[in-house]
This record gives sequence, C-alpha cells and structure tokens, in this order.
Amino acid sequence: MKNYLILLVLGCLAISCSQNGNYDLQSIEDSDWFPFTPENSFEQGVIGMKDWLDAPAGKHGFLQMNDDNLRFEDGTGIKLWGTNICSKLPYSDKQTADDFTAMLSKFGMNAVRFHKFSWYAYDGDESTKFDQEKFNHFDYFQHKLKESGIYYGWSHIYGHRVQPGDSSKLLAYSEIRDLEYPWSHLNGSTASLVNFAADLQDLSIELTVDMLNHTNPYTGLRYADDPALAFVEFQNEDNIFWGAIEKSLEQAPTYRRLLCQQFSEWLIKKYQTQESLLLAWGEGVLPRNQSLTEKNIYPQPNHGLFSHEYEIALEQGRPMATHILDKIAFLYDTQLKFYRRFEQAIRDTGYRGVLVGSCWQAGSGISHLSNLHADYVVGMIDRHNYFGGDAGGHRLDTGKVKNNAMVRVPGSGLLSAGMQQVVDRPFSFSEWMSLVPNQWTAEAAPLIAVYGMGLQGWDASFSFATDIPRFSKLLESEKHGVYNATSPLHMGLYPALARMIYRSDIQEAPVLLTRNVHIPSLKKGKVSFTELVNQGYDEKSFTGTIPSEALAIGRFPIEFSEEYKEITLPDLTVFVDSTNSLVESNTGELRWKYGVDGHFTINTPSTKGIVGFCPEEPISLGDWKIRVNHQFAVVLITSLDKDKTLAETKNILITAVSRGRNTGMHYDITGDNLLTTGDPPLLLEPVNVEIEVPGNRFLFEPLDQDGRSTGRVRPVDSTININTAEDETIWYRLSRS
Repeated sequence: MKNYLILLVLGCLAISCSQNGNYDLQSIEDSDWFPFTPENSFEQGVIGMKDWLDAPAGKHGFLQMNDDNLRFEDGTGIKLWGTNICSKLPYSDKQTADDFTAMLSKFGMNAVRFHKFSWYAYDGDESTKFDQEKFNHFDYFQHKLKESGIYYGWSHIYGHRVQPGDSSKLLAYSEIRDLEYPWSHLNGSTASLVNFAADLQDLSIELTVDMLNHTNPYTGLRYADDPALAFVEFQNEDNIFWGAIEKSLEQAPTYRRLLCQQFSEWLIKKYQTQESLLLAWGEGVLPRNQSLTEKNIYPQPNHGLFSHEYEIALEQGRPMATHILDKIAFLYDTQLKFYRRFEQAIRDTGYRGVLVGSCWQAGSGISHLSNLHADYVVGMIDRHNYFGGDAGGHRLDTGKVKNNAMVRVPGSGLLSAGMQQVVDRPFSFSEWMSLVPNQWTAEAAPLIAVYGMGLQGWDASFSFATDIPRFSKLLESEKHGVYNATSPLHMGLYPALARMIYRSDIQEAPVLLTRNVHIPSLKKGKVSFTELVNQGYDEKSFTGTIPSEALAIGRFPIEFSEEYKEITLPDLTVFVDSTNSLVESNTGELRWKYGVDGHFTINTPSTKGIVGFCPEEPISLGDWKIRVNHQFAVVLITSLDKDKTLAETKNILITAVSRGRNTGMHYDITGDNLLTTGDPPLLLEPVNVEIEVPGNRFLFEPLDQDGRSTGRVRPVDSTININTAEDETIWYRLSRS
C-alpha cells in the first residue's frame, strides 16, 4: 500500500505542470474574447442569494465547536463560506458598508473575516484603546452584516504595533518600536516576540478585551454578548517557531535575555544540574558561554532549523537530537501558556463563540505537529495557503509566472493545507487564493468548495481578499493586487458554489485513516508517520506517509490520541485507475483525471460539472452529458432551489468560465513569462459547451453580466449550445417549461 501511494505521487509529480497544451499564450488581439463590464448592480436577479442567508446572524445562539463541526447553541449546523475584508475598510463610511453587505449577500457569502484592522483604530497614543469615531463606522458595518445574516470574525492582530503611550508597560519599548522585519508592515510591532513575552501579550489581550466589552450602539450589545461574532483569532500568521523571530531577537536584546532565562529555568526543572544537561545533550552541543547558572541558554527558535534536523534524522534513520527536542518542547509549552492566558481573558468577558490560536505553520515534523496541537488546545484549526502568482510580489508585474495548474496533480496546491485537519476540531481555511498572472485561477474556488468544504468536510472558508463592493476592472484588485477575490473567475462562481455548499450537495467522505499523535511521545521525537512541509512564505505543500494526493479520495486527519499508536495504511488501489490516470473519491461523486489534461468532475443529484482541461469527448454525469469544445473551462450546473435536485427544480443555473486577461496583456509563447500587464477592460475567454439535458421541455436564457434576466428566452430540445462570447455572459438560466 505504501508503494502504491509513492507511485501515485511520483506519477503525478513527473508531469510538467507548466505545460499548456495547444494554447496561444502570447496574444489575444483579434480574438473573440469579450469584455466583462457589469453595472455591478445589487439587484438580486436570477443569481442572487440574499434569501439563502439565515437572518439575522446570531438567531441560533453562539457558534460552537461540536466535535469536527460548527454548530450553534441550539444545535443548528453551519458552514461559513465567506471572504476577508482588510485593513482600513471596516472604518469606511456607512454607504460603503451598505454596498459591501448588499454584494456579499447577493453572491451568497454568509461570513466575513475582518483582518488586520486594529492598526487603524488605535486611539492616538495607546495601542490598547480604539478611536471611537472610526469604531462607530465598524459598529455600523457589523450591525448591517448581522441584519443580513452574515457572520463576522475578528483577525484583528497581525503584529500589534506599539505606541508611545505603551512605553511604561513594556520591558524595552524602544526595542519593539525600532524593530524591522523583512515585511515592512510588521515594523515596530510585537510580532513573534509576543509568543513568550508577557508584557507584549498584555497589549494584545487588553485591546481584545476592550473591544469585546464595547457596546455596539446599533445592536445594543457588547460584542462579548453578540452571537453574530462567530470567532476571535488571537493573532494572524504568527507562532513561536516562526523563523523571523531570530532576526527580531537580534534587534531586541532585552527580550532575547528574557527568552534565554525562560528556557534555562525550563531546563533546570527538567535536569536540575549543568552536568545532567550536558550528559543528556552530548559533548560539544551547548556553547561554552551558555549555562544554567547564567540562565542564558538560547533555544534557537526557528522552524527552518527544526525541519532540517527532522529531515536529517529521517534520512539517517536515527532519533532527533535531544537538545533539538528540548527546544521544541520548551517552545511548545511557552506558546501554549500564552494561548491559555489569552483564552482565559476572552472567556472572562463572557464571550462564548469560537476561538482561534493562529493560522500559521511551523515547518515539518515535530515542530509542525507541536504547533498544530497548541492551536488545537484552544480552538478551531485554521490555516492559510496560496498558489500561483509571479516574481513581482503583491502587485501584478511583468516577469516570471508560476503558471502551474492544480488540477494536474490531485490534492496539490491550496487543497494540501487540509493535511492539517484534526478529527475532533472544525477546520477553517481563512486565507487562500490562486494568484494572477497564473492563467488557471478559475480552478481555485471550485477546488476549495468541492474537495475542501465538500469531500473533506471543512467548516469555514475565507478567500483573500475583497476590497471593493463590486467586480474588479482588472485581473488584479485595486488595493490588494494579485490577492483578488472580486475577479469574475472567482466571485463569479459563488452563486453556484455557495448553493452547492449550503445544500451539502457533496457528500463528506468518511475517515479512512487517522494519523495518530501522542504528545508525550512527540516530545521525545516519536511519531508513527512522516510529515514534510515545504513552506515557501505564503505557499505550502505537504508530503509524507500519506501524500496530499490522497485528499482526492477521502479523509486522513490527525488525531491527538491518549496513547501512542502505530498506523495501518488502508488499501486505496480500488479508487485509482492508473491506466486512465483517474482518482475517484470514496463517495463515488467526484473523479479526478490527473496529468497534462487534468480535470475533475462533479456528479451529485443537485450539482454537476467539470473543472480543468476538458477532454474532446462528452462526459456523462448521470442523465446529463457535457461536451466542452474548449481546452480549459469551469462548467457548473446547479439547482437554483434550496431543497430541490436538478431532477426536481424548475430553474437551473449554468455557469461557464475559462481564463481572463486585461486588454493588451501578453505572455511569451511558454506562458511562463508575462510581457505586459494590460489595461481595462477585463476580457474573458469564450467557452463553447454542448449540454445534453434529460427531457426536452426547457427554456434557455442567457443572463446579463449582473446575473439578471435578459428576456432572451428560447425553447431548446435535448441539447443546449452555449457560446459565452456571443452572449457576453458567464451565467445562464435553464427552466422547465
């Protein structure tokens, strides 16, 4: 069985994912690509989902963790399908709040993650108080979301920036104020150091408690008493294992001494004497200038080091060095102590909703699993991942393109983050996006909705990011560049995907194997499986005993067990057709064709579709048959009703998209280099589809670019022919006459 998994991995990865078939990747001049220039009307039209949202938010009580699901206090279950709204936007004017709320509800988003907004709300001199006028706008925004049935969560701290009024509270205010990070937005903040320094923790805790005790004048409720506040996150993308902490410690000697003192005291409790420590660690490990007496032993907090040591131990077939295991165990204990403090302070306000420690990985193996458990102890598991992009950073720029397609390798890219799912905790994917100028970005939202929220049973998703209450005029967004959730290749798919998620169209897979982790054994370096994480800034991928490719079949979560257990790999060969390069889900509803022509199909009673590089021959999905006369496309067929299947409903939504480009945007012939970025308007590649429908009494209507009726209704026989360029749309309504 292990050999099968390895062969599947090697077979998938041997494919050059940047191969682009027969596409003309140089120019779109004189083509039939059509401009996407909607009015951005908030009118519900055919696609609108306002009446799908269970308003007002909070009517069922506070959101709770119920084993591996999210449920409200009255037992009602929910999946959160939303987006991030960032930075200054929560403090916008009331009209902007109204517009955002109208857009979110139209496209079926029932949740918002408000992200890194505390920086912009500080009340002048102190970072633990907020500006009342700004926060009043935020109060209004959250009130409007609540009214519409949209839940919200706070990811308010991404490095707590210190202010002069904080100076008397800190051990060394100037050291924190002057800190410089590789990412300038964290300069002068408590990032990384907060995980062990109680004075820095106090700032974050005080700010959060003040916010929870604040009464929203529009709802009349303290936020601690408002069940529309679905979750509170302690900190964004931070943990004590984070590699950047070492650079911070070089600049902050007071805090470096504090960390060394804490580690030395931890070692004294374990070993009592220097002699016992040296005997356990071995000759030459402890630097000569470090000792328990001086309390200056440095724990080397860096997931890069710990990952390297883990991988070397695996290669050499030996245990990890004792000093490395001690350092990881100390850091884990210290992280957990911080999280427990934060948890207690929030619970003391009376808040009963879900908590999140952080959303950041910690390398491979022992440090990774230790960090995962710290998050597990205090709340929901939450993670981030990104895919694609270019060499230009956050803004669309010419140069090298990461032009791979996730559909060519099952379980790769964004989906691989699900390897961190835990059996008895909900799983949230609170930041993700396939980044332009990668040309296959339309695959991302269906992958997360179908395989993540569906097959894997994830509980929350927040794409990154929505910074305007309308579709973007370019492939990149106005404020967040390549991080663009308002592209028609993304948000345009939500009317179909949100319906699919809320109806639970995709069956959740049963657990095929639990990867058991026993914490006392983990601290000794003993775990029954391997787990390697390639962590390249925002983009992560996972390999190990169970490769991420297996996520196309079923569920393989972590279990934090009461005792050490070996794992027995199940026989998965029945789900793999290696001759035709197919992987089938163990529910039978999803099939993934891997390779250069990679794609997956959806075949459920209420939703059918194909995503990826489409075959020339028709694909049968039950009594529907789809033939896409185009290489790459997303075609989704879904019931428009809350409780009716495709066979029962009178109205069906068909969505069809392919690629998008700015006008004048050019790639080289390989597609791996962007030559020009282009200008408005945004152009969409046409999709030609033939759909054989069951029966012959249908009316067919192209909708406009705002999802409204055009009145251009025509009767159809058993075959529908779609040409999105002729109709200049991505949405169609099919009605039984």
